[in-house]
Amino acid sequence: MLLLASAFWGLSFPAIKAVVLVHETLLPGGSNWFVTAMSVAPRYLLAALVLLLWQARSLGKITRGELRQGLELGLFASAGTVLQNDGLQFTSASVSAFLTQLYAVMIPALVALRLRRSPGARVWLCGILVLTGVGILGHFDWRTLSFGRGEWETLACSVFFMGQILCLERREFATNDPLRTTLVMFLVQALAFSVLLFFTAPSATAIWQLCASPSWLGLTLALTAICTLAAFLLMNTWQPKITATEAGLIYCFEPIFGSLLALVLPAFFSVWCGIAYANETATWALLVGGGLITVANVLLQLRPPSKV
Repeated sequence: MLLLASAFWGLSFPAIKAVVLVHETLLPGGSNWFVTAMSVAPRYLLAALVLLLWQARSLGKITRGELRQGLELGLFASAGTVLQNDGLQFTSASVSAFLTQLYAVMIPALVALRLRRSPGARVWLCGILVLTGVGILGHFDWRTLSFGRGEWETLACSVFFMGQILCLERREFATNDPLRTTLVMFLVQALAFSVLLFFTAPSATAIWQLCASPSWLGLTLALTAICTLAAFLLMNTWQPKITATEAGLIYCFEPIFGSLLALVLPAFFSVWCGIAYANETATWALLVGGGLITVANVLLQLRPPSKV
């Protein structure tokens, strides 16, 4: 289920790129923050509305634990998303992808400190393989790495995403209903991103001009249904059934799915939306990087034979 969630998030890479290109076509010269806000705020507003209608009869059943967990998840996810998007304006996509996935090794390191014992050589090996795979996949180059605003913001976003993953593992939230928890999470994110949109939108007319575009609206609805509602419901429902360490490594499949979908979807989006967005091409980096991430996850799932 988490692999499926990663596939859904992978769709967001070419889809958001297409949304940005549509935005630039309709409103050239807009601020980067407005583009970011219009890429996320409508998604979470719509997602929260869908869950509100779906859970209308059980709103009074939301527990204190569900409110608390939903609030924490929403704050972690909102902060991580904002920092990641702002950091991308000041660093390369390859550096962003590599630094964002650092939670794959930060999670077992934090768990080791908390439990005062190492998670084992296999977990550390899997973490190294995953980071190597992500680095190859994104053409990461150590020689060009320098820590400025973009890099520090991306590191911070990885910490917040780690907090989101660890929050789902906490035993005190084990009995929470994932639908009600996700509803609270989406409401928090919708509020946070709406505030960002309020302060960055040049005018209400600009917002309406985008919403009236069939291509922008279609892409936003797809992002809402698949990359937001479906993906986070899968994450919040199924991640508590495994460890945070395993989940962090599984989520590193996201850039693989994003790269695969970018091989075919851009041309379709170009025809449908009237934008210039070329398909990417398969390279050795996709095969080798994706292969290392896959091997790491297969190794992680191997269990030693039980002793009789």
